[in-house]
Amino acid sequence: MKRVVGFFSLLLLLFTPVLAFAEGVSGYSRGNAILYYSAIAAVLIYGIYDIFHKKWLTWISAIVIPLVLYLNLPAK
Repeated sequence: MKRVVGFFSLLLLLFTPVLAFAEGVSGYSRGNAILYYSAIAAVLIYGIYDIFHKKWLTWISAIVIPLVLYLNLPAK
């Protein structure tokens, strides 16, 4: 089971930059950025909870981090 998880993690790490830096794609870039930014926000918020173990700090970061990332989205 560990080999299967390791194999899929390797595939994810290998193909993520290809998907993130694809040039000339016909898809809507703001929609893709929302997916990437929401994953980044989830990791950051969990990291703050894991490091500090403060419920109030986690709630504040759960409001501030997605707001800041939303304001950094590319223009329509």
